[in-house]
Amino acid sequence: MHTLIYMMQKRLGDLLTVFDQFAEAENAELFQQYLTYRQTQGLEFTPEQTSELLVAMAPLVGRFVARLFNVSEQHQSQKASITREIDSVFTYKNQVVEKLDVYFKGQSTDDWDKAGINRKMDVLLKVGFPESAQDSDAERRIATVGAEIGLLSAHYKLLAKGKPSSEQNADTRAEALRARLQQDAEAATEFVKLLDLLQPADFIASLMELVQRWSFLAAQQPEIANNWLSFKFPEKRDFEQLVKHDTISRGEYSVWMGEAEHRRRRDGFKLTDTRYQQREVLSEVNHCIYCHERDTDSCSKGMRNKKNNTFKVDPLGEITIGCPLEEKISEMHLVKRRGDNIGALAVVMIDNPMCPGTGHRICNECMKGCIYQKTDPVNIPEIETNVLTDVLFMPYGFEIYSFLTRWNPLNIKRPHMLPYNGKNVLVVGLGPAGYTMSHYLLNEGFAVVGIDGLKLEPLPLALTGDAEHLPEPIADFNTLYEDLDKRVLAGFGGVAEYGITVRWDKNFLKVIYLTLKRRAAF
Repeated sequence: MHTLIYMMQKRLGDLLTVFDQFAEAENAELFQQYLTYRQTQGLEFTPEQTSELLVAMAPLVGRFVARLFNVSEQHQSQKASITREIDSVFTYKNQVVEKLDVYFKGQSTDDWDKAGINRKMDVLLKVGFPESAQDSDAERRIATVGAEIGLLSAHYKLLAKGKPSSEQNADTRAEALRARLQQDAEAATEFVKLLDLLQPADFIASLMELVQRWSFLAAQQPEIANNWLSFKFPEKRDFEQLVKHDTISRGEYSVWMGEAEHRRRRDGFKLTDTRYQQREVLSEVNHCIYCHERDTDSCSKGMRNKKNNTFKVDPLGEITIGCPLEEKISEMHLVKRRGDNIGALAVVMIDNPMCPGTGHRICNECMKGCIYQKTDPVNIPEIETNVLTDVLFMPYGFEIYSFLTRWNPLNIKRPHMLPYNGKNVLVVGLGPAGYTMSHYLLNEGFAVVGIDGLKLEPLPLALTGDAEHLPEPIADFNTLYEDLDKRVLAGFGGVAEYGITVRWDKNFLKVIYLTLKRRAAF
């Protein structure tokens, strides 16, 4: 690993050539498009074409970097985990749950055989989907059933309308499900009439009705409706009351107080606002409609008036400029949805290489500019931070992030750091602006001296290295991670260190600090 770090620092240009060879071998046609994009600096590409190309190239970057750091197994494991969630929980949500109110509009369940519906659903799960029946996750157990039935149902409905369907082997899948039910005595008794339906389309339609009825009943059960993300939908947005609150009487006056369920008690200096878990993040990814495909990604580019191309102003008077960095947000979401965290991070870092200093609890101009204005917007900062942390906590995850700050073939303006050009720059103040400027100057070949009015605590030599010693590779990010109530303020980061509360994880400052300190010219 020491040799690898040395090679990365001294031979980044050579590594770009190696990547080109890898990419051409993987997909020659795509590589030629990318090469044209890089050689012309994107001038011949429309925004939609640029986005499509980056989304297609990101997985190649992801696989190349994973192989470089010998983490291909972990990289593929993350992809499998994400794909499993998307293919079950969120396919079920999209194909079944979100259509229930339309399908059962105005209907009462009073005369439904609720016990019979639950019994049939249990048998369908146990016999028709035996592997999923062993899943300890109750939501995913049901979602696996609902997703498969929902996809097959949609397939046959398209065919009935004379439209093409992308579903593969639908008849085979339907008949295999029928066979499993027929071969089990309990299932054959429970589904006796349904199994007699000769056409696969009729058979699946009957199963779909069962899944829909079970789901409609489940939506009325608080333990499911309030906790399963497959049943969570954006709420309407009230600009007059963006934060729900209670009004508390204090005798001569009243005060507003946030709802009890949303309060987080501060306990010393511990982190009070933990980040979303994977399914919560994927729920937000699923909420996105990937506007980059139509060049309407206002989260990134802002909302504009068609007549004069000025930015729109929302009901609160906020100018909807979108991300100030014009980060490729929608593209990142799509790459994440397809299971590639390294590729998604590379997309983020085209415009936002210092992304540990943004994301959750730092900025939300992207959310203000989200296409969803009348309902809850996509929680973009949570997704961005999740992409970063999913990489950081991989083996050698910190090294992967640090490497992508110096080498990123998706960034055609500066795909790799340039060697020292003999010019030196003084950066005064190492807050977000100062450390970001330092990064860009270093990548352009300048040497940088950074100073700050606050005392900057030194980092261990084993981590930073010096002229005589290479830094020790960080195999496990947990060795860098500190509980905030035990962490000593390092002084680095300016307002990010001293002006932000314990809602934000300040371990990200060490990521940036160490990344810069390892640069020989800093």
